[in-house]
Amino acid sequence: MLSADDWGAIRLTLKLAGIVTLLLLVLGTPVAWWLSQTRSRARSVVGAVVALPLVLPPSVLGFYLLVAMGSNGPLGHLTQALGLGLLPFSFAGLVIGSLLYSMPFVIQPLQNAFEAIGPRPLEVAATLRASPLDTFFSVVLPLAKPGYMTAATLGFAHTVGEFGVVMMIGGNIPQQTRVVSVQIYGHVEAIEYAQAHWLSGGMLVTSFVALLLLYRFNPTRRAL
Repeated sequence: MLSADDWGAIRLTLKLAGIVTLLLLVLGTPVAWWLSQTRSRARSVVGAVVALPLVLPPSVLGFYLLVAMGSNGPLGHLTQALGLGLLPFSFAGLVIGSLLYSMPFVIQPLQNAFEAIGPRPLEVAATLRASPLDTFFSVVLPLAKPGYMTAATLGFAHTVGEFGVVMMIGGNIPQQTRVVSVQIYGHVEAIEYAQAHWLSGGMLVTSFVALLLLYRFNPTRRAL
């Protein structure tokens, strides 16, 4: 019941979600750690910026990203000066938009996990003369493992389900920017409800299984 275009959209969506989730885990870790440890007045500002995609309409975020990455935008000027061309309607543009839109779904669980560790393990590591970097990798990361599981699951699932941002930035180019959500929209517009049902059902099952595994195997969730 799935066409070649449907499978292409599925592969592109999984590729996008995998890359975005990995990048957010790497880039979001220092941000989440800083938010969990700092007493700076800038903490509230940075926290608000991180959480902004939770309340901002995807079309608004997509519009401003489109303007910023366009030929007259600051990011567009930069990418053209570097010889990278323009990012709108490209896979790289989708990655950037998805990074920003899925940011709170990764950074906030990591921040909560770091805050839940408390100061005691860090103080013990300091008394053993462990460096801050060694403490982070030997103490903090193992204790924050449930938070990373939550962040990876939510970040991946949220990226898979994106529509507004990817539609604004990427459009509907087969094999390049047409992800599953856009493909479903196209099927509905063409009154191809059978194909839309197959793709929508697949996304529903995938999202449910991911959250079920998260709640089933996450020790913190079980304790609650």
